[in-house]
Amino acid sequence: MAAVSWAIGSLTLALAALGTPIFALIGGLSLFLFYQAGISGTAVIVELARLSSLPSLIAIPLFTFAGFLLAESKAPQRMMRLAESLFGWMPAGVAIAALGACALFTAFTGASGVTIIALGGLVYPLLRRQGYPEGYSLGLVTTTGSLGLLFPPSLPIILYALVGKVPVDQLFAASAMPGLILLAALSVYSMLIARRHGVKRVPFSRAGLSSALRESAWELPLPLLVIGGIYGGFFTASEAAAFMCFYVLIVETLLYRDIDWRHIPEIMVKSMMLVGAILIVLGTALGLTNYLIDAEVPARLFETLQAHLTGKAQFLALLNVFLLVVNMVEIFSAIIIVVPLIVPVAAQYQIDPIHLGVLFLLNLEIGYMTAPMGLNLFLSSRRFNRPLSQLYGATLPFWLLLLAALALVTYIPELSLWLPKILRMR
Repeated sequence: MAAVSWAIGSLTLALAALGTPIFALIGGLSLFLFYQAGISGTAVIVELARLSSLPSLIAIPLFTFAGFLLAESKAPQRMMRLAESLFGWMPAGVAIAALGACALFTAFTGASGVTIIALGGLVYPLLRRQGYPEGYSLGLVTTTGSLGLLFPPSLPIILYALVGKVPVDQLFAASAMPGLILLAALSVYSMLIARRHGVKRVPFSRAGLSSALRESAWELPLPLLVIGGIYGGFFTASEAAAFMCFYVLIVETLLYRDIDWRHIPEIMVKSMMLVGAILIVLGTALGLTNYLIDAEVPARLFETLQAHLTGKAQFLALLNVFLLVVNMVEIFSAIIIVVPLIVPVAAQYQIDPIHLGVLFLLNLEIGYMTAPMGLNLFLSSRRFNRPLSQLYGATLPFWLLLLAALALVTYIPELSLWLPKILRMR
């Protein structure tokens, strides 16, 4: 039996190295394991059917389509101009404006690569013109590519809620404070860099701010309408996704006219290709998860860890290291495959499932810029035509700051849990 397991594991790795789609690998492995256990392979199909009946599933394609519409429009330019008008007069105001704009844009598009491509070409030259050093400018753009993944209505938050079986509105609330902590830490660091290099502030202009506000008048209320609507009890996350999709479509095509109606099908196809990839991996992974649970893999994993780890603090430290490695390249696959395994194990260590979700998402965010394989590093290298070795050095200070924030959130759970508790009491 051990020989068969090694053979299957080796074959799976070989197929992955040859570029076999991950859904085919997971689905094939699930069918084989069920066959070996004498269980019908229809268990995988049943999971696909169960997935299609989840009420919050519709939020994924709707939020994704709305995010792609924003990315294809001139919303990034308007967002950046407004942020600069609001914060440019402060110490490191332009850098802080870039942090805020990129975080907000990533939250709505849900994809780190889109932010680097859409906003990187605006932010990097702007920082260089202000007098920021090249290393800092590259590091900031690379870091902010995933900075908004902790803010609603980020797609990874919704996906984690589905897979981890936690309320999505609770996870939205829990991840907001850690996200603000990251922004605050990077803002303070930016102020130190600005002071060290004598970066000048942008003079405040009431006329410039008024102009930027007028330009962004239709997009500015979007976060308040979507997030406020969810927590105000006006609609669910799925209804919020439908509202955002309709609102963005009308604003970008009829009011701003950034997108021609003829291009809507093309944008729809691009966005649904991402959604299709997520859903087919999710369906096959749920089938594999069922087998792993039936085979008591999480229980065995807990027994192994318990023999070597004496407490909750050690488990959390090991979990963070593991998640940083896992989350380097493909976040959606990591959520779908890893979450069902770690949730029952974490429960044995009395870790709150909402806190666990925040830790996973925060590690996901940091993993994107972790050397040597962090996806943001490769995207920035190609976008700005810089060697990876230069990106490693440029992102190191940011990476260390985010690790410090991760340690804070890991060992002070109330930073994540206080807001959900307040909302539950209402």
